[in-house]
Amino acid sequence: MGACQRSRDMDLNFTAEELAFRDEVRRFIAENFDDEMRAAMARTRTGYIAKHLHIRWQQRLNEKGWLAPNWPEEYGGPGWTPVQRYIYDQEMMAAGAPIVVPFGPRMLAPVIMKFGTEAQKKKYLPDILASRTWWCQGYSEPGAGSDLASLQMKAEDKGDYFLCNGSKIWTSEAQHADMIFCLVRTAQTKKPQEGISFLLIDMKSPGVTVAPIVTIDEPSAGMQEVNQVFFDDVKVPKENLVGEINQGWTCAKYLLEFERGNAYSGNLKRGLERVRKIARAEAAGGGAPLIEDPAFAARLAQAEIEVMALEMTELRILGQLRGGQNVGAASSLLKTRGTELQQMVTELAADAVGYYIAPYTPLIEGANEPIIGPDYADGVAARYLNMRKVTIYAGSNEIQRNIMSKLILGL
Repeated sequence: MGACQRSRDMDLNFTAEELAFRDEVRRFIAENFDDEMRAAMARTRTGYIAKHLHIRWQQRLNEKGWLAPNWPEEYGGPGWTPVQRYIYDQEMMAAGAPIVVPFGPRMLAPVIMKFGTEAQKKKYLPDILASRTWWCQGYSEPGAGSDLASLQMKAEDKGDYFLCNGSKIWTSEAQHADMIFCLVRTAQTKKPQEGISFLLIDMKSPGVTVAPIVTIDEPSAGMQEVNQVFFDDVKVPKENLVGEINQGWTCAKYLLEFERGNAYSGNLKRGLERVRKIARAEAAGGGAPLIEDPAFAARLAQAEIEVMALEMTELRILGQLRGGQNVGAASSLLKTRGTELQQMVTELAADAVGYYIAPYTPLIEGANEPIIGPDYADGVAARYLNMRKVTIYAGSNEIQRNIMSKLILGL
């Protein structure tokens, strides 16, 4: 039963125009999601594929006018309704299409639109749309944990430039980035949030060093995702300051609204279908398929119910957006529940493959060793391990619950 059929009582049926748009999205995917991309997406454990493939996909989206669904039309956005954006996201997830790498289009661009100068808008926004400039995010620091305001990377005012020293950690895709947007400390104040500024830094600047962090889910260099970035006396021009000096915390909070406000149900349903495939093939005690095991079937059914409930929440929020309402702390709610369910689904897959979770075969480029176990078991361990991060990044779920308790419950 489709999402719209299930939500008749909520008055969230898609209109004929919206269904026609859904068909248009499906045609675009069929015509542009090529075999090389499909093969890469089948292998990825993180959502990232080779940079040239991301660029190819994003340029095709941009040619269609679909790269930046959240951008206003005046800057090159498609002018979609919230419903069209939801349909687009769901269809892309259902097809397993490449992600749009979010750092430039979804995270930085709205900050520049709201806080940037006209010169910054003219310089950076067209290059983001055309995928000519690749961005990464410099928020987290060693020892800072989820307390982002405790960051220590310094930017000293030297007249016509800032002199930056410090480091950022867990910087996704920094090895491919041309630029990084950073939160830096420009003043020591009693309230730490008041001494932070938002800077744009060229990754080719003298003094910038990228050191890879190889995590347990990345057994090969080709799958490496995160890095530590070091800044040693890096000179940053004053015109690269976004917003006012010492007011970067305002930019930071605004950006996080776009980092957290995702739809999750499409990918979760794809993950559950993968679990069903495994459970039909794997045997439980007595030789019957695992999917017929009452205990496992109950867990799978519970996961399906919870994913369906999240989908209904997404649709309810969609209805509020369509009606022009401000959804407030909904981004924290979706981030918390969506990431918990991501972990639940990958745990189910890990349990379903049983002993085949153990031979964690490296995906080393050029290796000629055969995969141990059936094809459906390949990558299950890596996805399970990679999903451990999702309840931590973009503000840990504990922080999200604090936000919800304050803004929704008034505690």
